[in-house]
Amino acid sequence: MPLVSLTDLPPKGALLGLDPGTKTIGVAACDTNRLIASPVETIPRGKKLAPSLDRLFALFDDRKCVGLVMGHPVNMDGGRGPRSQHAQALARSIIERRDIPVALWDERLSTAGVERVLLEADASRARRDELVDKLAAAWILQGAIDRLAEPH
Repeated sequence: MPLVSLTDLPPKGALLGLDPGTKTIGVAACDTNRLIASPVETIPRGKKLAPSLDRLFALFDDRKCVGLVMGHPVNMDGGRGPRSQHAQALARSIIERRDIPVALWDERLSTAGVERVLLEADASRARRDELVDKLAAAWILQGAIDRLAEPH
């Protein structure tokens, strides 16, 4: 299955949201009604991708998810740089491993937005580092499910 558009995801069921990074993958999930995205965990990425994907698919199956929404780090000018290519490569690896629908969602400013919220909450640097990836995944997924809920 190739990458799909957001509106081509199955119309019902839980989704996982991903904030792809080079060292970690932030993971969030939403309920089956797609009302609220919640942070789940941060999966460390080692030299080999297989263990990270094993954990990702365990979370996907445990929550009976029907698709993934992956943050797509597009440059502020709309261009696609190395981080964008990295996210697309991860999406392809996921699809090659299992034939599931994966939609890319523009994640510009998601990490910056989460960090701003954590700073306003006076979270320590260590606490911000611990939370930022999975909270960014929740931010990404919430934006996508809010968009899906809009009348077409």
